[in-house]
Amino acid sequence: MAMILTAAAGWGLIGLFSRPLTAAGLSALQVTFVRSVIVFVGMGVFLLVKDRSLFRIDPRDIWIFLGTGLVSIVFFNVCYFTTIQMTTLAAASILLYTAPCFVMLMSAVFFKEKITGQKLAALALAFGGCVLVSGIGAGGITPFGLLTGVGSGLGYATYSIFGKVALKKYHTFTVIFYTFVVSTVCLAPFVHMGQGAAIVAGSGKTVLLALGLGLVSTFMPYVFYTGGLENVEAGKASVLAFAEPMVATLAGIAVFHERLNVMNAAGIGLIFAAIVLLNVPVGRKKTAAR
Repeated sequence: MAMILTAAAGWGLIGLFSRPLTAAGLSALQVTFVRSVIVFVGMGVFLLVKDRSLFRIDPRDIWIFLGTGLVSIVFFNVCYFTTIQMTTLAAASILLYTAPCFVMLMSAVFFKEKITGQKLAALALAFGGCVLVSGIGAGGITPFGLLTGVGSGLGYATYSIFGKVALKKYHTFTVIFYTFVVSTVCLAPFVHMGQGAAIVAGSGKTVLLALGLGLVSTFMPYVFYTGGLENVEAGKASVLAFAEPMVATLAGIAVFHERLNVMNAAGIGLIFAAIVLLNVPVGRKKTAAR
């Protein structure tokens, strides 16, 4: 579980890098592309040095990486950024975190994971915490905004499913490399690469921010989350990832001097309670003395 929580913490810090990059002139899609390129190139170089055999995949398994790259990265980001344009950040965040509901249902269907009372209680606590952290009173949501918002939750959820399937045959590093190969190729035609490269290369600060975005808030979280899926049920992992908005809120307070109100504090408390609940053993298997 520590790996999943570490991943959520890394994702929660993304605003520290994405906000200044957006202010420098990058669009939301360009920010996503920067993340993908850095992970794709960085992991590629790492595999060249560490173990080139990890590049090998069965061509019949390409559908898995189309799933992780095209659906879980590209589709998710397009839906999420569209929702942000259609409604408020709070509403977009709440709709995004419908993801654990999808993961729990899909995990029950594909992996026969049990939907226990403990999981449902933790999910309810975490979702309630996310609503409070994001802020109630999100404003009107159009039907299209609702559709893209739920779509972002579905896209976000599919990484837990496709990733779990991929890990049955491939190393964590192989899964991450091909996920970001696919997302980079799919995003490339839509991001005005020359303009984006000029903005990133414009100063040492933007270069460091891009590297932080790619390594701290993308490479590291996906390595830990994907690795964590090997030992943690997909449904439980998706609830643990609710730590992301909690970390994002605390980072906003510490770095951008955002205010912590009573609702934010209550939300953080609920998310923390959900994480604690998931760590409470529900029963012990009896073993015979030998």
